[in-house]
Formats: sequence, structure tokens, C-alpha cells
Amino acid sequence: MLKLVSRLALLFTGVGASFAVEPNPAATRATADYVPDVAPLATPASSELRELVERFTTDWRELERLYNVPGSTVRAEQMGTFFRTWQTRLAAVDFEKLGVEGRIDATLLRTRLTHELRLLDREAARTREMAPLVPFADEVARLQQSRRLLEPVDAKGAASALAQMKKSLGTARAALEAGLNPSTKGEAEETKDKVAPLTVTKVVALRAATRVGELQKSLEEWFKIFDGYDPVFSWWTREPYHEFATALDDYGKFLREKVAGIDPKAKDQPIIGDPIGRDGLLADLENEMIAYPPEELINIAEREFAWVEVELKRAARDMGLGDDWKAALEKVKEDHVEPGQQPALVRDLALEASRYVQEHNLVTVPPLAADLWLLRMASAETQKVNPYFLGGADIIVAFPTDAMSQEEKVQSLRSNNRHFARATVFHELVPGHHLQFYWLERVNQHRELFSTPFWIEGWAVWWELHLWDLKFVATPEDRIGALFWRAHRCARIIFSLKFHLGEWTPQQCTDFLVERVGHERAAATAEVRRSFNGSYSPLYQAGYMLGAMQLRDLYAEEVTSGRMPEKAFHDEILRGGTMPIEMVRAHLAQEKLPRDFKPAWRFAD
Repeated sequence: MLKLVSRLALLFTGVGASFAVEPNPAATRATADYVPDVAPLATPASSELRELVERFTTDWRELERLYNVPGSTVRAEQMGTFFRTWQTRLAAVDFEKLGVEGRIDATLLRTRLTHELRLLDREAARTREMAPLVPFADEVARLQQSRRLLEPVDAKGAASALAQMKKSLGTARAALEAGLNPSTKGEAEETKDKVAPLTVTKVVALRAATRVGELQKSLEEWFKIFDGYDPVFSWWTREPYHEFATALDDYGKFLREKVAGIDPKAKDQPIIGDPIGRDGLLADLENEMIAYPPEELINIAEREFAWVEVELKRAARDMGLGDDWKAALEKVKEDHVEPGQQPALVRDLALEASRYVQEHNLVTVPPLAADLWLLRMASAETQKVNPYFLGGADIIVAFPTDAMSQEEKVQSLRSNNRHFARATVFHELVPGHHLQFYWLERVNQHRELFSTPFWIEGWAVWWELHLWDLKFVATPEDRIGALFWRAHRCARIIFSLKFHLGEWTPQQCTDFLVERVGHERAAATAEVRRSFNGSYSPLYQAGYMLGAMQLRDLYAEEVTSGRMPEKAFHDEILRGGTMPIEMVRAHLAQEKLPRDFKPAWRFAD
């Protein structure tokens, strides 16, 4: 019989000789084991609105390609019309004829359409706020839109528009320079006209710098379509285009460095972020179907934090350190493997967790999901933003590299010690994200549109909570490692919501992580940086623990009550697809939602 030697087996050959390497099932698994029983798949259990959701998603993606100039009036108008028309058409669907899954999808799509219209309003408000800094934005959009509609290009008119945009940029820059240096004359270089001083916050300046980069990219796309192919176009526009493109590049640097105060040569860049405010948080929470205001969520996090602190002291006492949990944490941080041995540690931890959930019949782990993940090492640059493990389809391991300073190496060693790792490897792989990704690619793929950190991250953190309750975390040192992460999840709710409420600065968020959770300073800074650099939605960090708490409450409703076996509970969450957990609740209970459904679940009460 043909055997498959897995990528994992090859990856770990000869690595980490000090580890007692257990046999990897993937090394001897038969290829036939990767083929599922097809009988259950012959009758798909999917929503009757699946094709409708897929059509909306595809059409939306196509329109985004057409109207792709951020903040432009044309984009806002066209996308707004698209979403409102979909609202009207969706309302015409005979809701009463839909089954459980169809009603879930109808409710999800209705909620998403409402939220997208609110996001357009939020984008419009932010665009108005920075309009004086980018007075040429609508003209760039007009040129791009004309090209996308295949209108005949007016080369002479385009050259004039480019020259005018360069003048308006010069005027805006002169006004900002006058605002930075009131003693200057405030004179626009292009026109020599006097300009009124303009002052803006660092937040708006950085937002404008980002917008300048987006406009620059859009303008370049427009120019390259015609340049060299249309000799008249090149004759008229090549020089004014390159002059304006150069001015844009320099202006973006000016906004970042002089107005926002970001020194490109500095080792540690300031963290600025862009708070969305209380109204923004309420809108995002409604989209996530969370029936709590942000202030209540902060109180809930503090309550969970109090439990963690009691358990930290208990573990510290079991280590012989009294109630000094910070001393216990310091001891745990020093227990790390030697350079070069982290992959072997990850391998052993991954196999242990996968074996545990299968032996205890907690969740279905198909052979393909159990075996076919890869390990990659995080670069020094990546660890400036993500100082710990990352995961998904594979696992990305953080550990010192030779591109780091000595201090950075020490902090990376301490931040990725054995006991922290034991509580994160299963979060990233099985039964966490890797198992999620396996099912996301195979069932209810249309619900990718409704993807949410409350489901994605909440699932992985739920396993941290659940395996704790099942005594998978046994030694005091491993308990300290697990509790560190639970404190971290609570802290994420608190610092991210307080930042977006305008109550805390990024520095206060960093200090909170160091003092209250016990982070290394570099790791805390990286955590706050990634939270507010625009890579994650405003509620992403809160979604980890809050999503896990929702699943904890669902577990009590369905499993502890005796209504569902545990394995079926976990399998159905995965098979239902990614969506707000209140819809997971309806899916598990097979509840027929009313047309006017509104979130009301008080899962933390």
C-alpha cells in the first residue's frame, strides 16, 4: 500500500535532538485515509439562500474593482446605491418560506448591508475631515473613472488637470507648513499666494498620508494604460504626470514625517491609530450581533480579569512563590528551549493536543486536517508586529533570529517560552485555527462574507478555556502560561475599547499590557502596534475573549444541559461556517428566526 511521508515528518527530521520525538501518525498514514465517506456529502445541508449570498459577494467584488478610488464621491454614490438596492430586493424575498439556514443567511445579509452603508458614512466623514489635505482627490477619481468607463481620453485636458492638481497640493502643503511654523509667511510655492495656516491632528495627518499613497497608486494605473500606446497622450501628459507623481511622493513623506511625527530612521516608530469613537463601536457591535454597549463589555472583561488574578496567585503558591504571580511569571519566561529547538517543541505540542481531543472524543479531526499543516518561522520584521505564534492553515513560529539585537533576542526567547507555547500551539493548529480552516474551505463557503473574529478567534480561545476546565493544563508552570494568555485576552477587550472610545492613548495601552498582564515591553508595543495600524478591524482584539465567552455560554446551553453530545456541538459549529455567534446559536438550536430579528442575547449575565 502506498504510504504518504508527510511534509511534517520531513520538516522535523534531525531537529531538536534533545526532544523525545513521538511517532508522527502522518508518516505512516495511508493515502486512502484522506478520502472521506462520500455518502453524507451526496446530500448537501446548505442554506436555500446560498446562491443569493454568493451572487451578492461576487457582484460586490466586481463593483469594487470598478469603483476603486478610496473616498471618492463616485465610489460612495455607486456603492451606496448598490447596497440600498440589494436591501430592497432582499426584503422582497418570501421570508416565511425559508428554513432555519435560509433565515440565518437572510438575517446575516440584511445586517451586513446595513453595516456597509454605515461604513460608507464613516468613510465619508473621515474623507471630509482630511479633505483640505488632499484637495486633488476627486480629480484623481474623475480621471480613473473616465478611463474605466472607456471614455475617449482628452490628453490636453488631462495635462491641465495634472498641473492644477500639483498646484492644489502645493497650496495644501504651504498651509500645513504655516500651521507647523507660524513664523513663516504661509506662501504657496506654485502661486506665491498667501495661505491661511492649517493644523490637523497626527491621526488625520497619517490618514491623509495613507490616502495620498492610495491616490498615487490609482493615478499610476491610469497613466500606464495610455502612456506609450497613445503618442498624443504621452506628448501632453508625461511631464506633468511625473512632476505631480514626484510631488505626491514627497507630500506623503511630509505628512508622515513632519505632520504625523514619524521618523523613518527611528528604531521604534510611534503608534498613532485612528479611533472610531463610541458611535462607531456601537455600529460595529450591532454588526457583530453583540447586545452590549462598550462600557459593559469593559466591565465584563474586568470581571474575567479578576478571576484570572485569583488563579495566578493560586498557581504561584503551588510553585512555592506565595501570592507573587509576577515572580512566577518571570520564572516561567526563563524556561525556554535553546535556539534552533523551537520547531521540535512545536511539533510535540501539536501532536499532543491533536491526540488529546481525538482520544477524548471532543471534536472530529479528519486525517487530512490532522496531518497536513506546515511550520514556518517568523522573521525579525514580522515579530515587531506579531511577537508570538501566528496560525491559520499553517503555524508561524516566533523565536529569535540573527537579524535581531541581543535585547530583542532575549525578549523573543522569554515571550515564546515552553509554557506560553503550550497554550498557543493548539490555538493555532488542532483544535484551533488549522481545523477551522480545514472546514471553512469545505462547508458553507458562502458564509465567508460574514466572517468575524468572534467566530474565528473566539473558537480558538474557547479551546483555551475548555482545555483548562478539562485539566489538560496540569502543572503550575503550564497554568501560569495559560493564565497569561487569558489575562491577555481580557486586556485586549479593555485596551482596544478604551482606545476607540478615546479614553486611552497607545502608550497607555502598552503600559497596561506590561503592568497588568506581564508582557515584555517589546511584545506589548508590538501588540498595540498591530491592534491599531489598520490591519485589524476595531473589534478584532475584543473578539477573542468575547467570542470564547459566547461559546462558553452556548456550551452550557447545549452540552451541559444534555441537549447535545460534546462532539456534535463542536462539529456543528465548524460545519455551520463563520458568522456572528448569535447566528451559531440559532444554527445549533435550529431556531427559525423572525424577519425582524434583533440581537438580544446576554451571554455574559
